[in-house]
Amino acid sequence: MRTRRGSCYIEPEIVTKMCSLGKRKKDMHISKKTIFCGKRLKKCLEKTSSEYDFFEALPDDIVISIFCRLSSTATSPSDFVTVLSTCKRFKRLALHSLVLSKASPRTFSIRAKNWCESAQQFLKQCAEAGNVEACYTLGMIRFYCLQNRGSGASLMAKAAMNSHARALYSLAVIQFNGSGGTKSDKDLRAGVALCARAAFLGHIDALRELGHCLQDGYGVKQNISEGRRFLIQANARELSGVLSTDAGACQLVNANLQSQLRYVAVSGCPLLSDFGCNVPAPEPHPSSRFMTEWFAVRGGLNGSGLRLCSHVSCGKPETRKHEFRRCSVCGAVNYCSRACQALDWKFRHKAECAPVERWLDEDGDDEKVDDDDEVMVMNDS
Repeated sequence: MRTRRGSCYIEPEIVTKMCSLGKRKKDMHISKKTIFCGKRLKKCLEKTSSEYDFFEALPDDIVISIFCRLSSTATSPSDFVTVLSTCKRFKRLALHSLVLSKASPRTFSIRAKNWCESAQQFLKQCAEAGNVEACYTLGMIRFYCLQNRGSGASLMAKAAMNSHARALYSLAVIQFNGSGGTKSDKDLRAGVALCARAAFLGHIDALRELGHCLQDGYGVKQNISEGRRFLIQANARELSGVLSTDAGACQLVNANLQSQLRYVAVSGCPLLSDFGCNVPAPEPHPSSRFMTEWFAVRGGLNGSGLRLCSHVSCGKPETRKHEFRRCSVCGAVNYCSRACQALDWKFRHKAECAPVERWLDEDGDDEKVDDDDEVMVMNDS
């Protein structure tokens, strides 16, 4: 086998003969090729590390394998950027399609304040290499932040076709809201179908969304008992994730888990974590974190009359006025989905929500709710 420099790996038969060379120096049956390779190997071993670059001697395929491991386990973009700035050869091999296809979301979790054309090009390279996480992340950024609806939806669809659960759920939310279009562009049945596929793949927010759709008969025939089953399953997965990753939370949950399960068995409550389990809020996806920072840096939506989802870990903005639904009690918060409503209700809004007579802003009637503005009933389930 030849390396990039044209030299050969030593054949196993030759190595065996070289080992016997010391014992049988007068053996005349050893070929000239064996003697030549033996001398060459001895000469290489005699060189000091200062005189010989062992990394340069490594074949390209081995270096690419090392970079694949690095990109898949990187905890921040800097871990990978360091390799790109080392030398021209490392930069060329680190940008190999195989390396980019295995890059983890943390490898390209770019901060909104550092966004630039080169960052977008890197994400695009990862997406073109077949990295589904990069397809989803770049699709979300283009759809919601850069307002390139067609390209963003296309990238998310590419990830969804590869069974990416988050992409399926995000497309479901777009269908539920008619995002990027008019109110008449809503397709509730398509949203339920996408949500069901994401739920089948184990996406917790999709399970919650599907449970609420079944309970409310939203886009699907109403089935309250089946909806409650999906909500229980969503929270069971939530608890399972905490127990498998956080030892401290594991001890906290186990202390009351048996009593809570008995309570659920008697009351039929669909949300386990609302009753004493104290499950911490899930870590937001890099794309959600990017959108949250993007609009925070730009001071919101620049007086366009559009709103951001009130769930702090979401980051999705409206694409038209009154796209998101408001809280039916206070009217002060709005959500892109029932899953965001359920999570924000548990972790924050439940303690703040207070009823009002009318949804009027203190400044006057300009903020009066439009007839097209839907409401979202807030409850523990």
